[in-house]
Amino acid sequence: MNNLIIVLLVFWIISSIWCVFAQKTYRVIIFFGVFSLLTAAIYLFLGAPDVAMAEAGISAFTTIFFIVCVEKYYSRGEGLKHEMATKTNKPRKITRYIFPFIFCVALLVLFLNFAPTGYVVTELRDQYLQMFMHDVGGLNAVTAIYLGYRVYDTLFEALLLVVAVVAVIHLSWYEKTAVSDGKHSEMERSRMAKFTMRIICPIILLFGTYLVLNGHISAGGGFLGGLAFASFIICRFLVLGIYDLPIEKAIRMEEIVFINIVILPILAIFTGIMYLAWDATEIFQNIYLIAMSGLIGMKVTLGFFVLFYRYIAIERLPEEGEGE
Repeated sequence: MNNLIIVLLVFWIISSIWCVFAQKTYRVIIFFGVFSLLTAAIYLFLGAPDVAMAEAGISAFTTIFFIVCVEKYYSRGEGLKHEMATKTNKPRKITRYIFPFIFCVALLVLFLNFAPTGYVVTELRDQYLQMFMHDVGGLNAVTAIYLGYRVYDTLFEALLLVVAVVAVIHLSWYEKTAVSDGKHSEMERSRMAKFTMRIICPIILLFGTYLVLNGHISAGGGFLGGLAFASFIICRFLVLGIYDLPIEKAIRMEEIVFINIVILPILAIFTGIMYLAWDATEIFQNIYLIAMSGLIGMKVTLGFFVLFYRYIAIERLPEEGEGE
């Protein structure tokens, strides 16, 4: 197992380097997808299936977003002009191929020579594994860590998603926040596709609900449940479109959900109430974990929906403003 992880880490480093040195945008997207896939595999072999599933799901969605953005960028002509301008100043082969190769070899040599192989201090890990059921509750150590011991990391991750959504809204091409109609999927014309999606969508919602409600006792949680609900939005767009959904309400609700994500840990953890509740009952801890998972799932779903709506419904509008 250790040798397999080392091999994955070697290819992980190579893929990250090619993400930096790749010349074409689509190649960067592909290398980034490979990098994220290897990251998910490493998480899985290191015993964190929750994080591995989240990484794989986020990689799939970000790849879609990157492709849509690049497609829109080139359709406006800026990308083509930039590519034509850079063709006259092509980098030499020594900087385009040889230098990245030498850099990869040097980094691999450093990694293999200086990779930690001696004694590793596991005191904090052992303390988490021994005390998480008493301190935070549940049976899933991963959930106990990111909703208990390191809940501030979760708060900053939720804040990062809020900042990303706000930045996309305010820095987009179009100032509008909603449209009545726009680009539709070709799958709407296929009866078989519509029939299949109508069967899959309820299963996705049920699976997302299961991940949220059982994340504290098994692999799952709010992030994974939110990704499942977000995939439902894609399926809905492929069959029915998303132009009838209230985007303004989703933006406001996302802000409200984030405020609750901040308030709940403050009341439950930072005040010490959760750690005193064990002597009386375990119900309070389970309620806290499920409530936080539900809020995080809603946060991920709403954030993804706002971004997806912006890129698919608004940013893909023709220049003359069709679909208004």
